Amino acid sequence: MVKRAILSDIHGNLEALTSVLADAKQRGCEQIVCLGDIVGYGPNPCECVDQVMQFDACILGNHDLAALFDPEGFSNVAEQAIFWTRQQLEGKHRVGIEPLAAIRARLDYLSRLPRIRREGHTLFVHGSVRNPVNEYVFPEDVYNRRKMEKLFSMVQKICFQGHTHVPGVFTSEGQFLRPTDLTEGYLIGEEKSLVNVGSVGQPRDGDWRSCYVILDENRLFFQRVEYDLETTVAKIHAIEELDNFLGDRLRDGK
Repeated sequence: MVKRAILSDIHGNLEALTSVLADAKQRGCEQIVCLGDIVGYGPNPCECVDQVMQFDACILGNHDLAALFDPEGFSNVAEQAIFWTRQQLEGKHRVGIEPLAAIRARLDYLSRLPRIRREGHTLFVHGSVRNPVNEYVFPEDVYNRRKMEKLFSMVQKICFQGHTHVPGVFTSEGQFLRPTDLTEGYLIGEEKSLVNVGSVGQPRDGDWRSCYVILDENRLFFQRVEYDLETTVAKIHAIEELDNFLGDRLRDGK
């Protein structure tokens, strides 16, 4: 089995994505899978889509969907950011800078992203196996027995997901194991697991560094990667349509 990098929630953060890809290459990853939300919030949606188009697989995220259609349930800040993102993807400020074919290729790519990917007993989604695009599965949901039992009943062995930006492993025994609990990695055994791979471009677990997962045979490892955060913050601050909060929050990992 080849070594894989599984990442999610890039959110237009090119500096973070570039650093994560360099780290994954250095660690010998031969394949890359993205669990969605390539765009939204961040200042480089087009450049990030261009990178992801080279990946081995990608799943549709709720921000990717909102960039194509209309955002539902978004905050005012997120909604304003996704409308700006849509303008970038539609090339309203890029005509003459790059070929129309490149603009169309990005939109076509996003429109064809699947909501779920199955590989034997392994699932890849953005939100959850029950609602692949939009459902959040937070660490505190381990106390919602009914919800977790339903989710685990729909998984044959393991499901990789993102969306919350909070990395960790949900076990069928009702635990949520954070990356700091898994210094030797996590062994995929007979028991079912739900794995949140965290976020590349906007971590929300109090650690500003990008987070992704390496899957090596039957063991997975959470990786944290530093990136040029201040460059990303400065880019966001320079774009009127993106609220400064979207940059400032990156420093706190929230």
